[in-house]
Amino acid sequence: MKMPGNLFLTGPMGAGKSTIGRQLARQLKIPFHDSDHEIEQRTGVDIPLIFELEGEAGFRKRESAIIDELTRLQGIVLATGGGAILDQQNREHLTSRGTVIYLHTSVSQQLKRTGRDRNRPLLQTSDPRLKLEELMAVREPLYRDTADIIIDTDGMRVMDVVRQIIRQLG
Repeated sequence: MKMPGNLFLTGPMGAGKSTIGRQLARQLKIPFHDSDHEIEQRTGVDIPLIFELEGEAGFRKRESAIIDELTRLQGIVLATGGGAILDQQNREHLTSRGTVIYLHTSVSQQLKRTGRDRNRPLLQTSDPRLKLEELMAVREPLYRDTADIIIDTDGMRVMDVVRQIIRQLG
């Protein structure tokens, strides 16, 4: 297999972007980056605190700057935050600077994977399922529109998803 260029993982929270991205990068022997982790490293605080202090708009501004910077690197796997796709400029950076892989997952699967995670500010609500359904209604068309490859991760093991991605990259 020839060396891939940049591989950018998109999808909703709980799709497995970070876990799959880390394994994909290991298999391909290229660096892995996670935009959310990068924001936390640079600010020294976790994302819920950024949301609390700056609101979602403040977080999205930081996220866009990080995505612009990271997508300029060469030969990486990047896991983006679930909402990164909302920003037009982020979508342009992702589609023009690498291969976009949409890791699709159902709302039921998202609930299973994120149910006890307090690090998800958008899910700190009385009805997380409704919130996930609302997010998916807005974001799903954007994920699909920007994707070069779409993988359904429901019920799949991490390495099976990684192998499927590598196969589709040719």
